[in-house]
Amino acid sequence: MGQAVRRREDPRFLTGRGRFLEDRTLPGQLYAHFVRSSVAHARLLGIDTAATLATPGVVAVITADDLRDVHPIPLIRQPPSLGVPLPELPVLSSGTVRWVGDPVAVVIAESPAAAADGAEAVHVSYETLPAVCLVEDAVAGDAPVLHEGFDDNCCFRTSYTGGDTAAAFDAAPHRLRRRLVNHRVAPFVMEPRGMIAAYDQHEQVMDVWITTQRPHHTRWFIGQVLGMPEHLIRVDAGDVGGAFGAKEPMYPDEAAIAYAAKHLGRPVKWVEERTESFLATTHGRDHVADLEVAFDDDGVITAMRGRVLGNMGAYLYPNSSGTIIGRTGPLLPQSYAFDSIDVEIVGVFTNTTPTGPYRGAGRPEATYYTERLIDEVAADLGLDPAEVRRRNYVPADAFPWHTPTGLDYDSGDYAAALQTALDEIGYDDVRAMQRAGTDDGRLIGLGMASYVEIGGVTPSAVAAMEGSPGLWESASVRVHPSGKVAISMGTCGHGQGHETTFAQVAADALQIPYDDISIIYGNTETSPFGFGTFGSRSAAVGGTAVLLACRKVVAKARRWAGELLEADEKDIEQVPGGYQVRGVPASRIGFAAIATKALMLMKPLPEGEEPGLDATGYFDPPNYTFSSGTHACVVEVDRDTGHIEVTDFVAVDDCGTVINPLVADGQVHGGVAQGVAQALFERVVYDDDGQPLTSSLMDYAVPTARQTPVIRTARATSPTPVNPMGVKGIGESGAIGSTPAIANAVLDALRPAGVWDLDMPFTPERVWAALRTAPGRIDRPIPR
Repeated sequence: MGQAVRRREDPRFLTGRGRFLEDRTLPGQLYAHFVRSSVAHARLLGIDTAATLATPGVVAVITADDLRDVHPIPLIRQPPSLGVPLPELPVLSSGTVRWVGDPVAVVIAESPAAAADGAEAVHVSYETLPAVCLVEDAVAGDAPVLHEGFDDNCCFRTSYTGGDTAAAFDAAPHRLRRRLVNHRVAPFVMEPRGMIAAYDQHEQVMDVWITTQRPHHTRWFIGQVLGMPEHLIRVDAGDVGGAFGAKEPMYPDEAAIAYAAKHLGRPVKWVEERTESFLATTHGRDHVADLEVAFDDDGVITAMRGRVLGNMGAYLYPNSSGTIIGRTGPLLPQSYAFDSIDVEIVGVFTNTTPTGPYRGAGRPEATYYTERLIDEVAADLGLDPAEVRRRNYVPADAFPWHTPTGLDYDSGDYAAALQTALDEIGYDDVRAMQRAGTDDGRLIGLGMASYVEIGGVTPSAVAAMEGSPGLWESASVRVHPSGKVAISMGTCGHGQGHETTFAQVAADALQIPYDDISIIYGNTETSPFGFGTFGSRSAAVGGTAVLLACRKVVAKARRWAGELLEADEKDIEQVPGGYQVRGVPASRIGFAAIATKALMLMKPLPEGEEPGLDATGYFDPPNYTFSSGTHACVVEVDRDTGHIEVTDFVAVDDCGTVINPLVADGQVHGGVAQGVAQALFERVVYDDDGQPLTSSLMDYAVPTARQTPVIRTARATSPTPVNPMGVKGIGESGAIGSTPAIANAVLDALRPAGVWDLDMPFTPERVWAALRTAPGRIDRPIPR
């Protein structure tokens, strides 16, 4: 624990020995290609498949008419009801299509080319209906309504209230209100979604290989949709080339592949094309907030109120409502001590690709809104934004801290993380450089953002507030006679380094060599039940399950050592590699010898005791964990072109106890790259008719290494009392603090030029246009 062990997964990935979905081919395998709606909103008048069925190599065309015995995709999270049943999420659409990419048919053929040719030959007749894509337009009184039975496009509403907000605003000498946009992005991953399903008609067993974050939940979904008992479904995730939340839910198209394999009696493979991924895989973010804060002359905030609109797309996917209900709303107080809030969260349907979790899943949005407001308060009063933060932070000695939204923060030292970030970025030197100006007129900006994020989701003790079941994790430890250990995990991985970090936890607990431990996950046949990897929960919940299982192994080993050494169990101590009578090294017996003895019984065991050292651990945490930190950066803006260069970036993160600093830093680097990308480059755009304008890498600007800044990391540490390791999450922190830090830096640079407000992404064209229309230079002193 705590050592920078190199990731044991990397050699196979770097040498091409990973086992990804596209690497797998089954005998007799068929291939699928989806026919997707080419219009955003229309009635389906007919689907003509005659030409397709005549296409060489085509085996079948499946439409909604073939799925009468197939059930809709069930929702995991139930958002607050508006008194109207939520629309069912069909496997294939019929009657009405509601976004460009809505699946209406799937063609099954002997080869990928034949399937694509067959899909091209399907003729779909539409009666076009009015479409609405922007969330604010969708709640307007004259907006077209997407779903029958609804009076408008709102699918859920909930409020987060605490304290006396009205009184706080009445008493405050200052108020500040802003409209803040957290725009839509696509969770671009190395490996697009894909699936192979094979049904054995003799055994009536279905095998599924799928790019997923949740193998056990996928099995449950398939069982629900097809009406199959779960014990007859086997799911294997294999190696997963990135996910970022987008591979968490079960998708309609994936359910269609499972149906096709069962119906046709042959394996069916489908791998998403890149353009298809932009249309059909859930998008992230897409909120518009109208928020107001009350504050005094010193910049101390006393209350927040307003509304956040969340664009859910055309349907609610199984867990999409949780991103805004369970994360954005509750986390609006962030790291600040104000005790009054009244904010309404509204989910809204639009004719766009459904949204879902994307790295951070609601936390980046909350952080962005609050951190932008903090900087706006500082600018309004002419105060140093760092000092305004200090004046508002929850004190380090005030934990556990109860927020007005109902959360109980576990631990933290927000001021310490801020100071580390300021020291690392050279805060005073940058401010001096700003005052001096540059020879070529470039604008220099310094931005920071503090954050608090929910991790370890979702404890059963607090699950009701999210409309979610409690999400525990399990781990099974198998000890072989050789003393080697195999640990099966209920959670799953998609590139985070689980095989390394979980082995470190076990090696530390068992006091055996790290190389003697293997980690197994991702297959429902070889792993115990678990809820998967998402929500910064793998180490905090899954890792704790490993620790608890290992502690059971240690207790068994101690009992066996006592018998072998003819000593009382209480006199046996664990030492590296084995056990000994306390204080008597000469009595040492190795772990392998104990493992052998525990399996090779020489006499009957006491009733109720099992042979061997194997054990299983479960962990359902009593509360979330709350990671925190401060990110700071420096940008330079070219007045003539609007180009922004990030010249320095520092991420200071508090993830509690660190299992592996190398893995933790890698997670931060990846998250920061994605957060910076949202701030400067990435944006999903639709035209007025709902046609996507960013459906390929020719249009959607994923940055390369050249556009990604050098990222320096540092750490603050406040172990959580929520689990015995003191571990919090780190996998999403980089994407949470980075985006508002960049935004605040850009606006810090632009305000002296008269630009006081600008929405992301800060593209050169957008910045250039803002500078051209600004009223001119404003003499604003650099904050001290």
